[in-house]
Amino acid sequence: MIVIRNIKLRPFARHLCDDRKGVSAIEFTLIAPVFLMLTMGVFDIGQMGYGLAVLNGAVQKAARDSSLETANTETADNLVKKQITPIFPGGTFRSTRTSYYDFVDIGRPERWNDANNDGDCNNNESYVDENSNGHWDKEIGQNGNGGASDVVVYRFTVTYKSAFAIPFMPNQWNERKLTATAIRKNQPFANQDGYGSTAGTCS
Repeated sequence: MIVIRNIKLRPFARHLCDDRKGVSAIEFTLIAPVFLMLTMGVFDIGQMGYGLAVLNGAVQKAARDSSLETANTETADNLVKKQITPIFPGGTFRSTRTSYYDFVDIGRPERWNDANNDGDCNNNESYVDENSNGHWDKEIGQNGNGGASDVVVYRFTVTYKSAFAIPFMPNQWNERKLTATAIRKNQPFANQDGYGSTAGTCS
């Protein structure tokens, strides 16, 4: 019986192997999702690259405009938003400005006597309140656009959802964040204010 069944199945199996109907549909079903994901990925990177180029240019101009005595930082920020909103519709924007006396001060802490060499001001160590805010800071910069001849670090961040989001993926996978930074020295339109010299003690 087994032999007879095998003999009966052989023509059907041979016919099944030779039948090419529907192969293209099956191949398309397998390849199409991968192709679409790759295509959307390329478009996503293109949007990101183009947007970052426009953002960098807009931020550089806003930083230059903000270095003048007649600067209006709100107007400068709005111009940046105006240029990048068409590229990142529905995005959220955030800008910060941190001012320093000179370029060498960027990122440095206020001067202090680090007696225990732990990199922090504590245990009644003395410090100089250079930015005059009443406490020791690991970052001496002050928020805002500063004054005459101050160095300002301007950062502008845009958070957006990709226009070419990949379906069925977690929401955070399709969220992007881009940041552009510009450093400018304000025009010498007045005498520059120096750092404070008041002494303090860290608890």
